Amino acid sequence: MLKVFLVEDESIVREGLRDNIPWQQYGYEFVGEASDGEMALPLIQKTKPDVLLTDIKMPFMDGLSLSRLVHQEFPDMKIIIISGYDDFEYARGAILVGAEQYLLKPITRAAMQKVLAELKTKIETEREQKTYQEKFQSEVREYEQFSRTDFFVKVFEGRMPVQDIYEEASKLSLKINAACYNILLFSLQEKRTGENTGMESEDFARKREELLHYFIRYPENLVFRWNVNTYGVLIKGSPEQMAEFAARCLENVERICHPAEDVLDWYVALGDPVERLSLLSECYGRANHLFAYRFLMPQMHILTGETIGRNMPEKEGSDRIRDIDPAKMDAGLIRDFLVQGARDEISDFVENYLLAVGEALQSAMFRNYLTLHVYFVSVSYVESLGGGREEFLKLLSSEGLTPEGQYDVDALPDYFCGLIEKAMELRDRESDNQSRHILKKALSYIEENYPLETLSLNSVAQEVNVSANYFSAIFSKAMQVTFVEYVTGRRMDKAKKLLRQTQMHTGEIALEVGYKDPHYFSFVFKKTQGCTPREYRAGGRG
Repeated sequence: MLKVFLVEDESIVREGLRDNIPWQQYGYEFVGEASDGEMALPLIQKTKPDVLLTDIKMPFMDGLSLSRLVHQEFPDMKIIIISGYDDFEYARGAILVGAEQYLLKPITRAAMQKVLAELKTKIETEREQKTYQEKFQSEVREYEQFSRTDFFVKVFEGRMPVQDIYEEASKLSLKINAACYNILLFSLQEKRTGENTGMESEDFARKREELLHYFIRYPENLVFRWNVNTYGVLIKGSPEQMAEFAARCLENVERICHPAEDVLDWYVALGDPVERLSLLSECYGRANHLFAYRFLMPQMHILTGETIGRNMPEKEGSDRIRDIDPAKMDAGLIRDFLVQGARDEISDFVENYLLAVGEALQSAMFRNYLTLHVYFVSVSYVESLGGGREEFLKLLSSEGLTPEGQYDVDALPDYFCGLIEKAMELRDRESDNQSRHILKKALSYIEENYPLETLSLNSVAQEVNVSANYFSAIFSKAMQVTFVEYVTGRRMDKAKKLLRQTQMHTGEIALEVGYKDPHYFSFVFKKTQGCTPREYRAGGRG
């Protein structure tokens, strides 16, 4: 039942409309009345009617002024202007304030019925379309679109000229223009035991969704997936706002994640603000450098220049080897990086790792020990992948990365970077093999089940026995589209074939390709194909 509110200064007209129109019969509930705009406005704000019926000439506040204020505050509210003046200027004023209809007095019951029926149909259609749009956007999950990730990768790696950045952002409907920018990186990973290495827990998935939805609520944040467990946020605003925006982001990441540290590991790094799009690669470099400290300082979750600076060792007065914190030599630090780190983080990790060791590097004996330490941890990790020890040793030998030589302070970073790089090459190769197997099984399952409305990212991930988040990441990377985009495309291809080759009704085709609601099917078809199913069948596109 739609709600209607009446504003009319002539009591006889007002009471006549109120009492003689069978509102409920027409699908409306009469929720209030007033004699002028000034009295009406607070009542309208309270009752929030769907339709406002108002006279144009009234004391204190006329109908045009009232309609202007209502349209600004409630843009979806439909306005009907009633008037005793058949004057173009009045009609033009009604149009300017967003009125749907301009009715002349005296108003017949038949005329009012016609207008109310038209408005009811229009309101219901708009609400249906809005519901479908929200459902479609919810399925698409904007922050997971592959095209958005690909765009930010190119921008942050400095591979896109400024003009191209604006053009590509426009294509992706990203409002990227601002006076100042900063980059935030955050990772979430579920703490696992030997018994729960398969699917994500509901608690962990809920925390990730809560954090992502926090970011997308604010227009200054552009959120995107960076890799399986890492997301990025481009923060934009004025230079004066940037400190406030960044602090709010860090505060809310901690607010959401800290209470759940029993189920997840979380880290967040923040770069330094820049005032040009062309400097975003520098901003990203700084954020990524700080982000690499999560492997060296695992107890520190918020990684900024300030927090890292407070925890770095003092250089002056150090007694070299004696003053080294044994925790910094834990093999787990190297192994954790080999397992979870990205190859573009290697240089930053090695730099930070050696910086944490400090002046002990001046000792040749310690450098030899450190060389063997990193070497054996890397070899052990490669063995844990399921073999490949001999292949790895031959690869290191051919690359001159064996630990027999003496490495000076300047050569040590290159040696460590090369060693870790080769170990990660084998890791990624093994991961790609596993991903291809998962993807092959998933595509086969999708092909068999895409006509089912129950098919979802979660159901496919469960079928291939991986977490939905992991499956989403490897699927997008391999297929260059998200899961929803792929399934929707598959359904639309089938629908187009049925539209052209059969006489099936649209509702039947909708059911055949996985949509119980034929109206939503038509909405998605037009959204993705640029025309309605009927237009496509008639040869309008294709």
